[in-house]
Amino acid sequence: MTTKASGNFTQFLSLLLVCISMTVVAKSEFDVLVDKNFKETILLHKELVSIPNLPANTEQMLENIHWAENQYKTLDFQTTLLESDSLPILMAEKVFDPNYKTILFYFHIDGQPVYPKAWEQADPFIPELKEKDANGEWHTIDWQKLDDKIDDEWRIFARAAADDKAPITMFITALKTLRLRGEQPKINVKVIFDPEEEYGSAGLKSTLTKYKQRYKADYFIVMDGPAHDSNKPTVTFGCRGIVSASITTFGAKSPQHSGHFGNFSPNPVFGLANILSSMKDEQGRVLIEDYYEGISFNPKTQKLLDSVPFKSEEVNRQLGIHSAEKVGANYQQALQYPSLNVRQIGTSWKGEGLKTVIPEFATANLDIRLVPETSAKVQLGKIKKHIEGLSYYVIDKEPSDAERRQYKHIVKFNGSNGLSAFRTDPESHFGLQVRASLANGLGEEPVVIRMMGGTVPIVPIINALNIPTVIVPMVNMDNNQHSPNENIRIGNIRQGIHISLSLLNSTF
Repeated sequence: MTTKASGNFTQFLSLLLVCISMTVVAKSEFDVLVDKNFKETILLHKELVSIPNLPANTEQMLENIHWAENQYKTLDFQTTLLESDSLPILMAEKVFDPNYKTILFYFHIDGQPVYPKAWEQADPFIPELKEKDANGEWHTIDWQKLDDKIDDEWRIFARAAADDKAPITMFITALKTLRLRGEQPKINVKVIFDPEEEYGSAGLKSTLTKYKQRYKADYFIVMDGPAHDSNKPTVTFGCRGIVSASITTFGAKSPQHSGHFGNFSPNPVFGLANILSSMKDEQGRVLIEDYYEGISFNPKTQKLLDSVPFKSEEVNRQLGIHSAEKVGANYQQALQYPSLNVRQIGTSWKGEGLKTVIPEFATANLDIRLVPETSAKVQLGKIKKHIEGLSYYVIDKEPSDAERRQYKHIVKFNGSNGLSAFRTDPESHFGLQVRASLANGLGEEPVVIRMMGGTVPIVPIINALNIPTVIVPMVNMDNNQHSPNENIRIGNIRQGIHISLSLLNSTF
């Protein structure tokens, strides 16, 4: 008897073999074209990255948007600036054949703030081409070296060089490469550019009701984020959500002198410490009742998680830790569970130096990463119930004098609305097609990530559109994303063009 699992696997292999047999010759021709025009691609990337992209500067953001708009106009795409509550959303679209499937591609065109003094170059928005010396140090080289053999290990350093302007350039180049060969994509293409992803995507979210039909597609591909650290082609099928919370314990109504009132007035820090220590064991596993409820792995899922390359000893060394927590059997399995993190602890005194006082309150700020089996409301409810089980009177505001007199142990507990997780089945038709496309185009099976640990702000958009979604990350993992000296590896630009070509050349 043939199982569904074996049937899906057979389907995947058949797709892969058919694709390879049909396009192996064309692939080498694409290589020649990509290499021939690679200098032009790098200079195109340089041009885009040279436009500062902080949303606080509307004029510069519009310059970025119009730059992308003009690129798609030259490719005969219909372009529209969709009105939002803030900056406009650029949409580019083209129907190549009414019978083709339509894929909506997502890019963001804004960048993180910069602190120029922390950068090893004069201006984070003036890109510099660099190579590494024998001592592992990066040195600026002349852009004219692009006239010689281009080294895949060179890097371009600038804000947004990787996140997310490299994928924007890769995809445009792939479309241009198809046109140079007199070909067109085997899908209908819609592209949206988010001008505020790094700041929560408020503008894009505000367009969902009005423009939902414009965004309508068969599938959704998010072109953002770093690839697996092996730099192998990668496809990610989901991401965790997030919700934040705070726990505050109370002592006296105002700070007290530790000499006069030590051993008399309770210190809220110790109460907070007791609460936090009750939530996790020494192995990092959450002890809150039913916190991991609903999480299980069938053999196929477990095999998928185990297949992702990961060198635990090397990562432990890089992190400077003795050993990892034991929430999952390995790194990928750990990401399938909701987390519980204390991100900051504070008391009332925030000035310089130390004071010999008993603080009047102590607060722990938490973040909880969510998975599809858990919701923000349910997880927060479990945490609150756990605190109540420790004999605390739990409220969501400052305690009144009457409450202080009535209850010995008081906690103020507040939580945010949170962002949900999403996950697409890697064994679904769309999942298998994407995997086969990358395997065909790059000559090797991609690293399949069931769900990444971080959260992307466009999850509400994914949920609103309610279509199968994957993330195809293409930049190097060590790109210093959001940090000083952000960079893109030249080889990842080359590979990203082929990844984009693979997706555009698939029928889905």
